[in-house]
Amino acid sequence: MIEPVLRPFDSHDQEGVIALIDQVYQEYGDRLCLEGADADLTDIPTTYLHAGGSFVVLAGERILGSHALLPLDPARATCTFRRLYLDSSLRGTGWGKKLMDWAIELARQEEFKRVEFWSDTRFNRAHHFFEQIGFQRDGRVRDMSDGWIPYQEYFFWYDLHPSPPAD
Repeated sequence: MIEPVLRPFDSHDQEGVIALIDQVYQEYGDRLCLEGADADLTDIPTTYLHAGGSFVVLAGERILGSHALLPLDPARATCTFRRLYLDSSLRGTGWGKKLMDWAIELARQEEFKRVEFWSDTRFNRAHHFFEQIGFQRDGRVRDMSDGWIPYQEYFFWYDLHPSPPAD
């Protein structure tokens, strides 16, 4: 097996990202809706890179992971994290933390003060992971109908603190 590498997204990765996320959705009895909730995946450069955000992939023999950061509210120095997905073969191996560490460090470098995002209520393992890192839930839940089946999402937030000084 080729050792995975975390690197910036390029246009050749788009189909691999779509395949990865669809595979994860299928674990939950769902599938991608590129005409609705997942339309951002049809043009990752425009949705993320040209909008001041960043998108990375974990690449091996195929795309094994993804994560993205987007500015949300510049007046409040707030960004959002999106598309944190990891192939089932790499869950529990530390790669999810590496993807999250990348996003948190980038958010700090870009001088964001807060991260806010919504996450599908079905992703219990991910929610536990977010909470271990320090993300908070405030109890908000929203109903969504932009996919093939209705679903709900929890609201998460994280106040960024400056990185500790390097020794």
